Parts: sequence; structure tokens; C-alpha cells
Amino acid sequence: MEAARHIQVLRLQPGTPITLFNGEGGEFNAEVLEMTRRDVYVRVHSFIPLEREAKLAVHMAIGMPANERMDWLIEKSTELGLVQLSPLMTQHNVVKLNAERGDKKILHWNSIAAAACAQCGRNRAPKIESPISLAQWLKNLPTNADINAPRWFFSLSPEAKPFYEQFLEVKNIELKQQAHVVMVFGPEGGWSLEEESALKASHFTPVSLGERTLRAETAAIAALASLSLLL
Repeated sequence: MEAARHIQVLRLQPGTPITLFNGEGGEFNAEVLEMTRRDVYVRVHSFIPLEREAKLAVHMAIGMPANERMDWLIEKSTELGLVQLSPLMTQHNVVKLNAERGDKKILHWNSIAAAACAQCGRNRAPKIESPISLAQWLKNLPTNADINAPRWFFSLSPEAKPFYEQFLEVKNIELKQQAHVVMVFGPEGGWSLEEESALKASHFTPVSLGERTLRAETAAIAALASLSLLL
């Protein structure tokens, strides 16, 4: 529906070549056949197995920012190559979702990610998971933490290591197929001591972006941009 609306807004005429994608990789060469007030008909010609994904796959988990901030985070992180996003329910979360609201949010977030893919030319959409508690999310993670899968959580704790040091360690890793990193960001209210202990027990290293206290979505985009643009 969104793709059809986009074609209608651009007033593309029959015979106009277009590029389509399904969010699972690759692209389709196609052309517009007919456009009505409600529908657009196209002819698909060929599939191109083109990939634009980064060598390092980034899985981000974050204590959900409120409303528009979460929308902005999804849009920008999709453009920067995020592979997977896990919205977390934490002790200090401002946003609380029940199952029904969570399902509606997933549909909304996926539409934002799809639009961001179309805008930046990415043909593989990030996986956006249903909101989940931090405890359950940690329980679902693989138990082994190998060198090709660094795990970081961003913290204001004095023991947190500078992000650039961790970044350099990842940069020196020989990136293999499906190499990835997991980054976790707290909610607007920050981590509780219990949550920080649970993250450390799951092999996450506390890291810091500096002396200033950044919003969760600002910190997430700053870290993701560093990884996606410099690796």
C-alpha cells in the first residue's frame, strides 16, 4: 500500500521503470502498467541478487523511548544498517505497552523501517522484535560470547570503558561472514543496579560515550553511526 501511494504521489506514467524490493534482499526490475485512484499495477521483469548490507551486523536492544523518539530511532538506525532491534521493558521505562498496543506498534515500526529502506536504497529490512522485558531478553540470548560477537551495554558507571577502545577492538577483528555485535541502551530513567548486574552476568561489557549524559536514542545513533561508517 505504501509503495503504491508513493508511485501515485510521483505520478509515474505507464512504461516508467521502477525498482521493487521485498525486504529480504535483492531487487526487482519492474515497470508501471496502470495506475488508478486506489491501485497500481506493475510488471516485474527480473530479479537482481544485489546486497548492500555491512560486513558487521548490529543487533540493538533499547529501553523504549517515547513515541516520536522511537519512530526517529527506527528510521535513522535502518538507514545506518541496523539488522535487528529489540525494544526492552526495563524497571525505569517511561513507556508501558500491553499486548494489543505492542502488536500495533510493531506494524507501525515496520512501516517506518520499510519507508527508510526505500529512501536510502537498502533492500533488506531490519528485524524489529516485539517489546520484551530485559530479563526475558537476556534469557533468550545465546549463552556463549565469542570474539566475533562483542556485547556492550552503555552505562554512566565509573567503571564503564571508553567506547572508542571497544570500537578499535572490533575494528581489528577479521570480519567474517555474519560477524556481529550486540549493543544495549538503557531507558530514559537509566539502568537499575540489578539490571547492570544482570547484563554483566550475560557477558556484556559496560561502555561509555563520554562525560555528557545523552538521550537513549542519541547514544544509540551515535554508536551505530560510528560502527557503520568507519568499519
